Amino acid sequence: MTVLVRGAWVLAMAPGQAPVRDGAVAIAEDGAIAAVGAWQELRRRFPDHAEVAGDGNGIVLPGFVNAHTHLTEGLLPGMGETASLWEWFERVVNPAGLALTREDVRVGARLKAAEMLRSGITTASDMSCHRNLGSLASLGAADGLAELGMRGVVSFGAEDRYDGAPPPTAFIAEHEALADRVAGEPLLSFRAGVGTILGISEELLARTVAACAEHGWAVHVHLAEVREELTESRVRHGGSTVEHARQAGLLDHQVLAAHCVWCGDDDLRLLAEHGVAVVHNPVANMLLASGVCPVGRLRREGITVALGTDGAASNDNQDMFGVIKTAALLHKLAALRADAITAREVLQMATIEGARALALDRLVGSLEPGKRADLVLLDGNTPELATIHDPWQQVVYCATARCVSDVWVDGVRRVRDGRLLGAEVTALAADARELGRDLAIRAGLGAESVYAGAPERAGL
Repeated sequence: MTVLVRGAWVLAMAPGQAPVRDGAVAIAEDGAIAAVGAWQELRRRFPDHAEVAGDGNGIVLPGFVNAHTHLTEGLLPGMGETASLWEWFERVVNPAGLALTREDVRVGARLKAAEMLRSGITTASDMSCHRNLGSLASLGAADGLAELGMRGVVSFGAEDRYDGAPPPTAFIAEHEALADRVAGEPLLSFRAGVGTILGISEELLARTVAACAEHGWAVHVHLAEVREELTESRVRHGGSTVEHARQAGLLDHQVLAAHCVWCGDDDLRLLAEHGVAVVHNPVANMLLASGVCPVGRLRREGITVALGTDGAASNDNQDMFGVIKTAALLHKLAALRADAITAREVLQMATIEGARALALDRLVGSLEPGKRADLVLLDGNTPELATIHDPWQQVVYCATARCVSDVWVDGVRRVRDGRLLGAEVTALAADARELGRDLAIRAGLGAESVYAGAPERAGL
């Protein structure tokens, strides 16, 4: 049965397409978008065999694209508040990464997928980071996303510059295993991951670049995230991490670069010349005091800029509305100009530019006939959206995850009336609570987690 999703406004996000007042989107039985237009017109086109979702008071828009996260952190939020990035790695992420298993990641990924869907995210780009080689822990992210019916791009953020690291073949083997895991999943795809340029040996970096050339893999990498990275790279390589990535041949492939906070003029030129897409993660950058990504400059250089939540332990949630509002406010404040960025531009970054960054814009990111039906209906009967004076501003500054009424991924409804379909959130939470406690103990996080014996963290 065709489904008509009706709203007071349809924000299609397609180039050159104006918002549709009292509009609707028709979802065909095969999961494609059949039509976008005025409600009365679509009602006439589909008179007898259409289910109607929405009462005409809300806002219909494409599903959000979370272009950078770490589902390996699904069980680890709420630790390391006062740590810088490097301190946070040593105190939280690295100990956990030594203990993580595929089951830990699967359960955490299911929980975070539920959170993402309920905040309007339909596509997630994950970089699973761990040091328990042989466990194939990164495959748990694909398992969890598939179980919840999300669209996703998965990668393993390989790094081997640490004591006791196995040889490069072990890391390449996990890339290959993850690529094989998603090969039969219609909604999932793979990228080769590079945790950081400074964290990967020259041999593994060369092997990764060669594997990308052999298999046609695209790349997901952290780049120019913190000032210390720039200093260390100049000492070690004589230039920035962006320059070293170019010299190693990494930028010759399709690259998604998270952060890019500390980029000089030459770095920006290289990113633009190589068609690198950047993911801005404002909440995580602020929480870890990493700096402010030069989003305005990136966009003026013609670089595609997407938005990401970053990991569940560095954000510390997966709520896209928080990211969207923070991105808008941060850049107005940083520039001391109210017109530094607009609500429409931020929503583009959260939808069509996110899809473009992941090379999925032929499928999703905007509401156009023939594309896949990844879309969100925001409830216009909520306090946040009861009066819609300007739909762009209402979504960016007023809406919260509480406003998400219905979500479709590939034409399948995954959230109805704010309730997750296909899984019980209470059951997901119970599973995560048990494993999260166990992981904290196994990882020796006694200085960070009350589960592992840190009562002072709760003021006890």
